[in-house]
Amino acid sequence: MIRDITLGQFYPSGSPLHRLDPRVKVLMLIASIVVIFCTFNFYALGIVAALAVASIILSRVPVRLFLKSLKAIIFVVIFTSILNVFYGQGDPLWQWGILKITWPGIQNAIFVTVRIITLVILSSTLTFTTSPTDLTDALERLMKPLSLLGIKVHEIAMMMTIALRFVPTLLEETDKIMSAQKARGADMESGNLISRIKALIPVLIPLFVSAFRRAYDLAMAMECRCYQGGSGRTRMRKLKMSYRDLIGTLILLTVFAGIILCNIFL
Repeated sequence: MIRDITLGQFYPSGSPLHRLDPRVKVLMLIASIVVIFCTFNFYALGIVAALAVASIILSRVPVRLFLKSLKAIIFVVIFTSILNVFYGQGDPLWQWGILKITWPGIQNAIFVTVRIITLVILSSTLTFTTSPTDLTDALERLMKPLSLLGIKVHEIAMMMTIALRFVPTLLEETDKIMSAQKARGADMESGNLISRIKALIPVLIPLFVSAFRRAYDLAMAMECRCYQGGSGRTRMRKLKMSYRDLIGTLILLTVFAGIILCNIFL
């Protein structure tokens, strides 16, 4: 399961999405998340699903990476879908005591499932097509107005990007520690819930030690390079919007307009 988590991974493929301005991609993702939860019929839901499929194709990222990102949350998807199946009004298609399955409940389950899947796909597309450096610059530029309130925007963006960057590293470290403990005879899969939680203690302690050691090494490396935060810093590459960003924005706005029209007229 740990190996299936792809959050924070960057896959360089030189696709059209890779060449977009990272600020545009972040804003596109935020707008897409809002639109995903503003779909109220299957027509709009179909457009959202088509948008997710188009992002997979345009990113030129192997489909298996998207499937791995979905596999990590498959339990959440199934659990949420089952709950929504039993939560609906109307004539029951099947009933046993207080539990009943209705057609509106099935529709709710489909809506929730597709929404979660598209949300994960679009979020993964951002991390797959945007390097940590570009993501840091984009977040810093987008949050720059907050600096007028005395908020240290650069430091916040740096912390967010470092945290995102080290997710795959910590997951890989966790997998190595669990494999080492299992090789020493540790049993982490049998017994009740309390027993499994106790079995994770030999994993969590080395993981925390390793995480603090990596944080210390990173802090020392930044100090050796005279890192002083965002004041007086220059950038090797300045972000500039091009015609690709304009075309991508117009296409996405057209898709959003189609979703809104479907919600109103269908």
